[in-house]
Amino acid sequence: MRRLVVAGCALATVVRAAGAQLAATEWSVGVTTVAARRTFWGAGLELAHRPGGQVRGAAAAAAGSRDGEAAVRLDATAQFVVTPGARTGVTVSGGLGLAYAGARHTRGAAWATVQLGAEAAAGRRRGWFLEVGLGGGLRVAAGWRWRRFPSWW
Repeated sequence: MRRLVVAGCALATVVRAAGAQLAATEWSVGVTTVAARRTFWGAGLELAHRPGGQVRGAAAAAAGSRDGEAAVRLDATAQFVVTPGARTGVTVSGGLGLAYAGARHTRGAAWATVQLGAEAAAGRRRGWFLEVGLGGGLRVAAGWRWRRFPSWW
């Protein structure tokens, strides 16, 4: 009888976890560099939301320098997170989006972007991230990410 109760509790936990969507709101800080004809580097913030499942929408802004002039880079991406509930290991993601970069005395430009990312366990409250992408040059971003999950997580 005891084994039956334990098995029933385990089954109920699995069914609840499978039916529940793990939503998360994420804040990130980090550094970004873009190697291109006009090189950009800067520090930035990112706000992202995972409504549930494996999809994440993100908006990022970085302020810094492009060829010695004050500059800004804005990115908006839709991402696919491979293991959004992982509490250990590395989580991989990929995304598509749009970027805009402009400098103080230079006309700005916009691009379509593609990116691949890795982050420390996407199911934990905080961890590092690293992203590599193309759009206006080769973009590399790295930093720290904080996540807010539902109270049941």
